[in-house]
Order: sequence, then C-alpha cells, then structure tokens
Amino acid sequence: MILSSPQKKVSSISRLEQVALILAGLGSLVLLLLAVWLKPNSLGNGTHQQLGLPPCTIQFWFGIPCPSCGGTTAFAHFVRGQWGSALRANAASTLLAGLCVVGVPWSWGSAWQRRYLGVPDIVKTLVIVLLSLSFVAGAQWIGRLMEWLP
Repeated sequence: MILSSPQKKVSSISRLEQVALILAGLGSLVLLLLAVWLKPNSLGNGTHQQLGLPPCTIQFWFGIPCPSCGGTTAFAHFVRGQWGSALRANAASTLLAGLCVVGVPWSWGSAWQRRYLGVPDIVKTLVIVLLSLSFVAGAQWIGRLMEWLP
C-alpha cells in the first residue's frame, strides 16, 4: 500500500489577473526609472515639481506637510542607494520603492507561472501590505505634525 499525503491544489490565475500583474510590474518599473531621472530635492520634499506638478496643496493651504510629502524624493534617494535620506524624506514611500524593486520580478514571474509565487492568499497579503504602509505613513505624519505644533 502506498501512502500519499494530500497535495495542496495550486489554483491558476485568470487571464485578467495575468494582465494586471504584467501592468503592475510595468508600472513599478516606470516609477523606479522615473526616480532615476529625478534629482532629489535637498529640502526632503518637492522633487515632484520637476515633473511639472504643483507644490503640495495641503502644505500650501494649511501650512502642514501631508502624509505623502517627500514621497517622490524618497524614491529618488532610494534608487541612488541613499536609504537614510530616503527614510527621512518619507518612510512609507521608501518601503514602497523597495516593494517596487521586489514587485517587478515577482509580478512578471507570477504572470508567467500563472500563479501567485510564494503567496498563498493574495488578498490577505495585499491587506497586510497596505495596512503596514498606512501605519508607517500615519506614524511618520503624526511625528511631523508634532514638530509643527508650537
């Protein structure tokens, strides 16, 4: 008698999920390449203005930084290996840049294999990642607001 253990069925992803993964990888790659082109602003934020975008509206209207202030600057520092400067500019965006680096090969590999590589539950994983990024962004923003208070 041959004993066999039950095999966990690996479900295949849909064609739409494949396309979404390819586009997510492409979008991540474009963000990283764009960050290479940008020069990090020495103030720690405002790098996005090199793209023709206006200054931060929240900072303009209310005089306080928004949670995403320094995000583009963080990406620009990250791609240059200036991780300390990237974290100071925006910690959540630094983590997001790292996720982009990992995400490009992961998303394309997952699309190629037609399954989420190393991720048993994609929804749970995405929720954890998004909540973690939100927590880091919120914590840094609260810290910045505390500096602005009299």
